[in-house]
Amino acid sequence: MRYIRYVFLGVLAVLLIAVALANRNMVTLSLLPEEMAALLQFQWSVSVPLFIVFFGGILVGLMIGFVWEWLREHKHRAEARARKAEARRLERELKRTQAERDKDKDEVLAILDQSA
Repeated sequence: MRYIRYVFLGVLAVLLIAVALANRNMVTLSLLPEEMAALLQFQWSVSVPLFIVFFGGILVGLMIGFVWEWLREHKHRAEARARKAEARRLERELKRTQAERDKDKDEVLAILDQSA
């Protein structure tokens, strides 16, 4: 299974390098359209190879998806955290109750009850 993963990653790397080599033409990315930039008197642009735009878009999309999913799962994490705290509280209460129950018992019998 490990070799299949390595083969897959190798093929993926070759494909990404081929896409990058095929799209080396320079493109200009502008922050604002020309009319709006003239109105606001602010223009920012940069010239980058086209494959940087492709891979950057994929990366930004992944990051947005990860953040969106993290925010969406907040309620599930909060509920799990509350259940974990409740379980710890109940375990402490059980130990305290068992200790009160076993305070007059012989130590050996109390240990045997705890292990069962």
